[in-house]
Amino acid sequence: MKCSIKRNLVTGGAGFLGSHLVDALLENGEEVICIDNYSTGDKRNIEQWIGHKRFELIRHDITVPIQVEVDQIWHLACPASPIHYQSNPIKTAKTIFLGTFNMLGLARRVKAKILLASTSEVYGDSLVHPQSEDYWGNVNPIGIRSCYDEGKRLAEALCVDYQRMHNVDIRIMRIFNTYSITQG
Repeated sequence: MKCSIKRNLVTGGAGFLGSHLVDALLENGEEVICIDNYSTGDKRNIEQWIGHKRFELIRHDITVPIQVEVDQIWHLACPASPIHYQSNPIKTAKTIFLGTFNMLGLARRVKAKILLASTSEVYGDSLVHPQSEDYWGNVNPIGIRSCYDEGKRLAEALCVDYQRMHNVDIRIMRIFNTYSITQG
């Protein structure tokens, strides 16, 4: 039995997590379309793949719909650092909402699986440690972090509604405490 190669779309593929995912998918023999607008990602993170036969790079803002044929969508695009997401909270909210909406629409059209990279910030200033999946959080809907916190909560709700209404195959991954150390 021969395994088929999957065609993957990675939004935010030039970011820290996205670029490592791109590496892993390509090293596993998969095809990858990487989308990034470089607002916080860096082309240098994926430059080793430019020109590779199973890699395609598209500079694109996911707040605008895109038409591509894929089997799986890894939706990681969003500024994750408070410095970045608070510098333009309206753009952050648009990126989360419209980007997720557009990726879910694409997943529905092409019948692709989609994974949303969410965050522990959906719990807000948590009153429970550690958080369980039945804990709904303590979020300030108008605070300085709300563009990100509430945006990710809405993105999760959109995913679940697309699953309920349109049978889109979704996954939600809440990422906690991810960082990198750079040598300099």
